[in-house]
Amino acid sequence: MVIERLDGCFSVCKLPDFSLVDWSDPFLFLARTDTEYSLVCSAGRAPANACSCEHGWRALRVAGTLDFSLTGVLSMLTALLAAAQIPVFAVSTYDTDYILTRETDFDRAICALAGGGCTIV
Repeated sequence: MVIERLDGCFSVCKLPDFSLVDWSDPFLFLARTDTEYSLVCSAGRAPANACSCEHGWRALRVAGTLDFSLTGVLSMLTALLAAAQIPVFAVSTYDTDYILTRETDFDRAICALAGGGCTIV
């Protein structure tokens, strides 16, 4: 499996609403449920109304488009990272999966995934 390193750092935030989200940010993940509003955004673009934010995350992306019939992609990747004691924040889109790790764990995450047979680009 090919894993792409994304440039830059990211923040994971809890919000009261999406009113102050910077929609020009090229990297946004938003989730709304009946109990919360969550956002992943580029570092330095956390909304002023954020209830809480965790800064200093780095991101990896599974390269290409994943077919919906595939099983175990995230499971395999997170198992490799769990074995290395690396916490993750995972996000999926229509096309692929993303895994965020804390910046302090990023190099170890790369090594764990490469050691598990992934190609890192």
